Amino acid sequence: MMPLGLLGEGEAGEIVGVAAAAPGSCASRAEDMGLRVGKRVQMLSNGAGPVLVKVDESRIAIDRGVAMKIKVTRS
Repeated sequence: MMPLGLLGEGEAGEIVGVAAAAPGSCASRAEDMGLRVGKRVQMLSNGAGPVLVKVDESRIAIDRGVAMKIKVTRS
């Protein structure tokens, strides 16, 4: 298990955990965007600043701090 923010470009993983999803928290917002446990994500861009991931057929830009709170297993 590792933070989503550490996946390399082109790598994929499955979300296995999201930090405490209190209402209004960044984790709650991530879940609202479709970043939920069990979802498969692919890292499209992991440079400086936000990361860009593909979830289902959507591309989502995520703040690096939020990406570090989302745990994935590499697939």
